[in-house]
Amino acid sequence: MQSLLISSTKKSSGKTIVTIGLSGLATKLGYSVQTFKKGPDFIDPSWLSYVSKRPCFNLDFNTMSPDEISSTYQLRVNGSDIGLIEGTKGLYDGISTDGRDSNAELAKLLRTEVLLVIDCKGITRGIAPLLQGYKKFDSKIKLNQVLLNHVSTSRHEAKLLSAIRQYTDFKVLGAIPPINNLIDERHLGLIPSFQDHNKNSNSKLIISTMKDNVDYKKIYPKKIKKQQEIKERKIILNGTKNLTIGVAIDSAFGFYYPDDLEKIIKYGHKIKKVNLIKDRELPALDGLFIGGGFPETQAGELSKNISMKKSVKSAIENHLPVYAECGGLMYLANNLKFNRKISKMCNVFDIDIIMNTKPIGRGYTILDSLEHPWGIKKKNIHAHEFHYSSVVNRKKRYKYAFDIKRGYGINGKKDGLIYKNTIASFSHLRSCNSFDWIKYFIKHIKRVNGKANI
Repeated sequence: MQSLLISSTKKSSGKTIVTIGLSGLATKLGYSVQTFKKGPDFIDPSWLSYVSKRPCFNLDFNTMSPDEISSTYQLRVNGSDIGLIEGTKGLYDGISTDGRDSNAELAKLLRTEVLLVIDCKGITRGIAPLLQGYKKFDSKIKLNQVLLNHVSTSRHEAKLLSAIRQYTDFKVLGAIPPINNLIDERHLGLIPSFQDHNKNSNSKLIISTMKDNVDYKKIYPKKIKKQQEIKERKIILNGTKNLTIGVAIDSAFGFYYPDDLEKIIKYGHKIKKVNLIKDRELPALDGLFIGGGFPETQAGELSKNISMKKSVKSAIENHLPVYAECGGLMYLANNLKFNRKISKMCNVFDIDIIMNTKPIGRGYTILDSLEHPWGIKKKNIHAHEFHYSSVVNRKKRYKYAFDIKRGYGINGKKDGLIYKNTIASFSHLRSCNSFDWIKYFIKHIKRVNGKANI
């Protein structure tokens, strides 16, 4: 099995496009590709899942121990021809200054080779000392391959190749010309695949770009495993009839960790998809999970679905256990203001949401539980947030589920508004060995529904 971590020297160097292209091309050629994303991202994994036809899994030092990362990787990559990991920012970057949570550390932990994507805008001979430095900085990393991005002309390419060959032993796997607007961006980064109406044509262009400009035969294994059937592997949205938990999945909401949803099924329960834009009302549910996404871009459609908003509000008033993250919190507010337009939401929490021009909360959060409705009594819960939205015009006093030790949350001090059996926060939780929030949520749902002994 071929394993490769795709990294770079800095953010916005093109590693996401490269990973999407190599994953999609390998899948198109008949390989079984398992993709991973370092860190807590949702958007890049949505594209990697789309082109590889199977869920992309996150490997995150913030929420997972090294042993858990290693075991998760081995479990998910087992049976695949290729394992591709998209890094984040630069190869040696991370939160810790000693590098223990860097892309390089992940490559060493998983014993995988590294493909370094270099943004070549404005550089020629200077690429040689750059590569020399990256290789010498940590000799334990398997770093011998480079992919040149944003190579403007054949003359530019020739200068780069000459410097690399003369001063380094790196293998150059290709030179990619500048191609603009392969995937549109907005305030949180790339548009996720579930919101890109041109995702089919865009992914085809990315794949063809990789095929034409990258020596992919040096990356992919020579043989495809004969026993491997290449089929789209989706999360199976069914299970036993113990509990039925709704999950909002539509063009507004789609930020979920696939292994979190799998855990609900693993624990013997059923997931029911809910489309808050198109469905008229909630189906019969024991609990509801409204994840993150871009409700602001779909605010008009969400607002028009009056019957669904009434159904959600009525269910919450009747004590349905609901957990809402970021976009879900926004949906449960009174009003959502975006681009000078105000859209009416569910009126569950007596607050308004406004979209700002700069991030309000961005990065990892550390939480201490307060009087949590799920019975959580834990400190130093690691999560993350990324939101331009903020809470304003709060007309009622609410209890909070969490103290913020790091991050911003709702007001810089607290996160997790509580109303009846509903919690709504800006932090995104991850169900891992250190904190299995799915188990807490399920136990809470059982208590509320009188099924605690099931």
